[in-house]
Amino acid sequence: MSFTSDEVNYLIYRYLSESGFVHSAYLFGLESHIAHTSINGNIVPPGALLSLIQKGLYYTEAELSIGDDGQERTFDNLSLIDAVVPEIVENRRKELQQQQQQQQSSSTTGTSVKNETKSSTRSTTITSNINDKDRSPIQQLTNTSPQSTNQTIPDRSNIDSSGMNGGINYQNSSTIEQGSSSSSLKSFNPTLTGRSHSPATAQSHYSHNHPPSSSHMNTLQSSASAGNFSQMSNGSDNNSHMSYNNSTNHIAVPKPEPMDFETSNSIHHHPNYSRNPTPNSLSVQSGSSNSHNLMTNGTVDIPPNRVTVLRGHESEVFICAWNPTHDLLASGSGDSTARIWNLQGTREPEMILRHCIRRGDTQVPSNKDVTSLDWNPSGTQLATGSYDGYARIWSSDGNLASTLGQHKGPIFALKWNKKGNYILSAGVDRTTIIWDANSGHCEQQFAFHTAPALDVDWQSDITFASCSTDQKIHVCRLGETRPVKTFHGHQNEVNAIKWDPQGRLLASCSDDMTLKIWAMTKDTPVHNLQAHNKEIYTIKWSPTGPGTMNPNATLLLASASFDSTVRLWDVERGLCQSTLVKHSEPVYSVAFSPDGRLLATGSFDKAIHIWDIARGEIVHSYRGTGGIFEVCWNSRGTRVGASASDGTVCVLDLRK
Repeated sequence: MSFTSDEVNYLIYRYLSESGFVHSAYLFGLESHIAHTSINGNIVPPGALLSLIQKGLYYTEAELSIGDDGQERTFDNLSLIDAVVPEIVENRRKELQQQQQQQQSSSTTGTSVKNETKSSTRSTTITSNINDKDRSPIQQLTNTSPQSTNQTIPDRSNIDSSGMNGGINYQNSSTIEQGSSSSSLKSFNPTLTGRSHSPATAQSHYSHNHPPSSSHMNTLQSSASAGNFSQMSNGSDNNSHMSYNNSTNHIAVPKPEPMDFETSNSIHHHPNYSRNPTPNSLSVQSGSSNSHNLMTNGTVDIPPNRVTVLRGHESEVFICAWNPTHDLLASGSGDSTARIWNLQGTREPEMILRHCIRRGDTQVPSNKDVTSLDWNPSGTQLATGSYDGYARIWSSDGNLASTLGQHKGPIFALKWNKKGNYILSAGVDRTTIIWDANSGHCEQQFAFHTAPALDVDWQSDITFASCSTDQKIHVCRLGETRPVKTFHGHQNEVNAIKWDPQGRLLASCSDDMTLKIWAMTKDTPVHNLQAHNKEIYTIKWSPTGPGTMNPNATLLLASASFDSTVRLWDVERGLCQSTLVKHSEPVYSVAFSPDGRLLATGSFDKAIHIWDIARGEIVHSYRGTGGIFEVCWNSRGTRVGASASDGTVCVLDLRK
């Protein structure tokens, strides 16, 4: 008999997934490189680990129950913990041997009585054990799972191990039905959870950019809330706090060519997926006749010659963002690099931004995920945030301009202000920092949160909001020593916040499955929007309404959830305008086109859908080779970029 660590890891991964520990399963899968194995998950039945453990326990009991003379001995059933402690098993064996010797030395009558009793007792024990064994593994799992009362366990066996460049591709790693929002890890469900947030946060559930993105922060929170940051200094090699970092000690894979352009040669149709509509909402069911016809006659499938696949990253690509003035697409990955892909054809097609830390007198790769990135408004500089605790500023031609080191732990979010003179960052150390973009100095550090900060967004050039796993939202201003406003109301960690185009309303989404709209003039939410039935991972405002380039169009808010749906909200009325239900896995990203007429959605089902908002129909669709973490539009609205779990970045050309 032989078995490998990969086989053990896979069974543990399946147990976590089937038990509803979605974030934990996702993170464990990342760190153990499940997708790199050759295991065919389709042939592994549900409850396999529990079934194997139960058989092992029966075998241990059988060894104890058979004496040296071949006769059965009566004894109390072993607990699972007792069975794995050698001293307990040996003591139980000696006790049974002594009992057997006493039985043999007793009188014939006494022996007869004891044998009779033993036979009766053993019969009862065998009957009980047979009944237990007759239960299916899934029943045992349901009965033992802490979340079993509210959980539907689907088939978790479909793991796609075809990820490339060292990437991880969990086709179904985040779709287990949960009766309540997760509080395990947010620890990316993925999850670090923080969003674990980032796909990097399920954005956590890594940083706020990791997927499994939204509950991964509880593990980090326990460390942060205790003020234990001595192990989390910048550039530290100590990974004890890296509950979801899969980059360190990752399996070496052949390094691909710096840049590999590839056009898709096949189009995959995703099966129809529908959910029950919510009252007062228009549910755009994918199974409707219009949508079905569009998908089957091929009119919405993006032609292969309009899809460019960029290869080069050696791990998951959590984030991507277009330069605001040129067709340069930046991407950030778990391989500790960011890359700038030139799609203009005027210079080097790819620039690699290696994130290094100083060790002695040399610079060495940090081996930490790039969790966030953002272009400045003029498109001349790119800022990146990393799990190594540093923010960095790069020129558009790939040169490192500044390294910003003040956080003590991973950075989960990073944003330029509209003027382009300040950068705002948020980290696991519970603080947010405003940096001077020119000097690289810390202008002010805000330490108001009591747990890791997951997201930030500017209201003006000096005022911003931040959210955290502490369930609070603070509005802070440069020069102020206390928050100018604090919003309370969420019952679980707050994953993302976004100001509307005018800076008048603040939207927030949470693991408590609610979306809330806040105003600076009120202490309570203007709207408390409840319709999703799982954690809400991210939100985006439409570039419409007063103060935008599209002032006559209605202002909308899009929300993406682990329930596989996207909802569009009419914020002024506080109503769900439509529900987009084509995806079959958690949706990690949504993005409005610059004119506000189209919405791009990306999901871990590997599909990217482009929706006509007015009609509520898919007008373009593409299915890639990895789960989608981020989608984004270029400034002209002609291209959509997407980053994926298998290390690829794809660009969809929507020009007619």
